Amino acid sequence: MEKEKIVLYAMTQKGFEVLRALTKLMGPQFIDFVVSSRDNHIANDYFEDIKKYCLSNDISFFQREDQPEPRTEFAIAISWRWIIKLETTKLIVLHDSLLPRFRGFAPLVTGLINGEKELGVTALYASEQYDKGEIIAQQKMDVHYPVTIAAVIKSITSLYVLIAGDLAKKMKANIPLHSRPQDEQQATYSLWLDDSDYFIDWSMSADHIRRFIDAVGYPYKGACSWDGEKICRILEAEVESDVMIENRCPGKLIFINENEPVVVCGSGLLRIKNITDDKGNSLLPLKKFRTRYCNR
Repeated sequence: MEKEKIVLYAMTQKGFEVLRALTKLMGPQFIDFVVSSRDNHIANDYFEDIKKYCLSNDISFFQREDQPEPRTEFAIAISWRWIIKLETTKLIVLHDSLLPRFRGFAPLVTGLINGEKELGVTALYASEQYDKGEIIAQQKMDVHYPVTIAAVIKSITSLYVLIAGDLAKKMKANIPLHSRPQDEQQATYSLWLDDSDYFIDWSMSADHIRRFIDAVGYPYKGACSWDGEKICRILEAEVESDVMIENRCPGKLIFINENEPVVVCGSGLLRIKNITDDKGNSLLPLKKFRTRYCNR
């Protein structure tokens, strides 16, 4: 077993930046090989970046379908979407939340939609049930709204690099990685998302909808809504002061200010700054005032 090396399962920007950081900190020889995979759910999955970086630094690279069994004592998984079963190698997962809260899928998106004031990263040992393993390390950061998912990913990536670098130093020096069990009484879960989860619920408050739009924007597909017979993507919006509406109907257009539509929400109003069709073509200025957005 190779005790002086690790295997890295890396996807997305976070995986790419950790790969670069570990290579610079420990040298490319520290990484026995890298496994990556494509992710069609995001605009840039960094698959090609990871592959090219490995090739230029003489690091063995494998796609998920062709991965060999690791020979190292440790492996680290970042942004990995599938179960990894290893024979003898200890698998450490870096997860987008301060466990035991937000176990599961898309924890960063869910946390931003909820308006969490604090987010972070947890390094934990993999377990039979996802995200229930013992915690090795955590790093956290404050969140100030409004904020986009792209900005948060950039900030939280630095926490990934910090944790991974600390783990790598300890592994190299044969320092034990102490861990602690999670508090099951504090555990919460975040569910997986599919295309139907991108639809805006106009019955929610304008503040909630603004957070939702920001949380599922680039590099994801963007919040959407039906406008008649077509789907539109609402990529940027601002909260407007509410007015007294006698027959409140969330989703209906109430004003057009400077060619930007203002929509009625369950409470508050939302001014749409950037709206496109599902192919990315701008829909501003709107062609008709009597517009109703809905999720059907």
